[in-house]
Amino acid sequence: MSNDLTKQDLYEGVKTLIETDSRHLHLPQQKLFTLFSIGFQYLLFESTRSPGAYIIRVEDGHLAEKLAKKAKDPSTRKFMQSLMIPRKLKYDKSVFYLDYFHLGSWNLTSELPKEKIKAALIVKNTSNRPLFEMQEEDSSENPALEIIKSGQYRNILVDNSPRTITIAFEETYQNTIQINFPFIKKEKERTISGVTINDDVEWDE
Repeated sequence: MSNDLTKQDLYEGVKTLIETDSRHLHLPQQKLFTLFSIGFQYLLFESTRSPGAYIIRVEDGHLAEKLAKKAKDPSTRKFMQSLMIPRKLKYDKSVFYLDYFHLGSWNLTSELPKEKIKAALIVKNTSNRPLFEMQEEDSSENPALEIIKSGQYRNILVDNSPRTITIAFEETYQNTIQINFPFIKKEKERTISGVTINDDVEWDE
């Protein structure tokens, strides 16, 4: 794809993650597909030198499909396309797992021994839409919805994984280091008929 990351930018992004000592990292910039490629390639690199379980937890299946199609490098797209259906894929001596923010998708990862988990990549959509549609007025009657609402989809991985990378726009997290890549430029905004539109908006969606 013509708008893929250059090999140099991808290398520099992964190198930055490798050289950052903090256990928990946050990538807050708006280029979701670019950040996912960097985060995933970091996991791929780590999996070859520290075999174990690597978890990719994205907001929902729709976002996972978009990442498989629009990640900014071909190897990430190919790997995600292969991972989508089985949601578990062996790579060299490591195993990659894919699940979602919803508790019902954690069957592959919930019983993993803590010592086998090496890293997790957590991806929230850049849109500000709710994480779920409320089906009942009282969410306390639905434990799955309550776990999503309370942020446990991330907190559990932070507690159990020696390293997490969270991709989330306009969010802040305690005890987490933010990383901004200089080759990702801040998006300009333009106004059309009184509505402010960010240049990162994908018009076909």
